Amino acid sequence: MSISTISEAPLQQGALLTPGEVAVLFRVDPKTVTRWAQAGKLSAVRTLGGHRRFHEAEVRQLLSGIPQQRAGE
Repeated sequence: MSISTISEAPLQQGALLTPGEVAVLFRVDPKTVTRWAQAGKLSAVRTLGGHRRFHEAEVRQLLSGIPQQRAGE
């Protein structure tokens, strides 16, 4: 196995987002994202340091199910 294959493997699994990045997408506080993960509403993986990371594909899928607010409202 070459070094390039090892470094590319995580990219094939999909990007991971921090709670702050997810919070920006949903326009909520990062602590809200953490509560969603604790409640099982959003699945998270833990880094070696114990931090939560969220699969971008899952976040985008959830985000697409939220109705968009119209400009006049």
